[in-house]
Amino acid sequence: MKIVLAYSGGLDTTVAISWLKETFKADVITVTVDVGQPDDFKRIEERAYQAGSWKHFTIDAKEEFANNYVKYAILLNALYEGVYPLATALARPLIAEKVVNIAKKEGAEGVAHGSTSKGNDQIRFDLSVKALYPESKLIAPARIWNMTRDDEIKYAKERGIPIKTESSKYSIDENLWGRSIEGDVISDSMTQVPEDAFEWTKKTKTDSSTIKIGFDKGVPVSVDDEKLNLLKLIQILNSIVGSHGFGRVDHIENRVVGFKSREVYEAPAALTLTLSHQDLEKTVMTPHELRFKRYMDSIWSDLVYQGLWYEPLREEIQHMAEEMNRWVTGEVLVKLEGAGAIVVGRSSQFSPYSEKVASYNKGWYPSDEMARGFIEIWGMHSLLAHKTRFG
Repeated sequence: MKIVLAYSGGLDTTVAISWLKETFKADVITVTVDVGQPDDFKRIEERAYQAGSWKHFTIDAKEEFANNYVKYAILLNALYEGVYPLATALARPLIAEKVVNIAKKEGAEGVAHGSTSKGNDQIRFDLSVKALYPESKLIAPARIWNMTRDDEIKYAKERGIPIKTESSKYSIDENLWGRSIEGDVISDSMTQVPEDAFEWTKKTKTDSSTIKIGFDKGVPVSVDDEKLNLLKLIQILNSIVGSHGFGRVDHIENRVVGFKSREVYEAPAALTLTLSHQDLEKTVMTPHELRFKRYMDSIWSDLVYQGLWYEPLREEIQHMAEEMNRWVTGEVLVKLEGAGAIVVGRSSQFSPYSEKVASYNKGWYPSDEMARGFIEIWGMHSLLAHKTRFG
């Protein structure tokens, strides 16, 4: 039997190599997918072979992640429950797809991942594999083996399995779009997260600065007039914005699996681009378009967070978002000051905004007769209802 394992290089998936071999008498093929995490992929490959991997694949999917996944998160202002930019959730379907591709190529009967029974990732992996390779045997060792972290370490030592030596009191998941932080005191919802938990948003710049972000049909294409592909643009913004200390999220999140959890994230580029894109949409869209679009944004974010990447509505919403962003072209000025970011300017050739119409000092003014007539008709439904109910 062959089993393909989504391999991160951490404790769970490293122990899983040996456990799968022992439990299923299988050849284990490991797959590591690069979605922008700052890992030593050569070292991960070495660790996989030392732990008993029969064959290992490292797949560079950063460009694909940026252009086919993050792009739509930007177009749809994807913030789960209004704050979380879906970094981990977005990457899981892509990782699962790459793992399944290898499984099919290698003729593997099983597909495995390292998710536990308590997290959302098990849903994202399981449903993606079921959609792409339904005939495979899906295995989640951490849901089966009933081992604590200490048990896993003991298991690894007993078998001479090399585990990641760099110890951290936090559990970290990183990719191009964000960094999630769990563990240690973070589960106490009233304890302030220690500074040593953060890496992307350590404040090294104290002076304020303003950056200009250019958009073409809703997609960011430049920073301070320098044209960049989406991958590079995100990497640059993570560095620039993070150095000002902006990009932290700390909130109580409603997990799919039935309970609330305290979640902490760093996402400087994601939050800055979402803030900017939302502002430019509001500058360009009619009130009706904008309100409908915000509803679409919320539904899409929920579907992705909940692991429903293969729900047809998710892709249908994306098509609609591209259509609605046809006119979202322009520039947004963002001021970075303190540990905050605020939009201080925006322009678009497709914006209906007119200083001549909006200004109180010059230009168009409705007459008293026009204003009275508009208000009378506008309020008629409400006033008539009020009168019939309260006299």
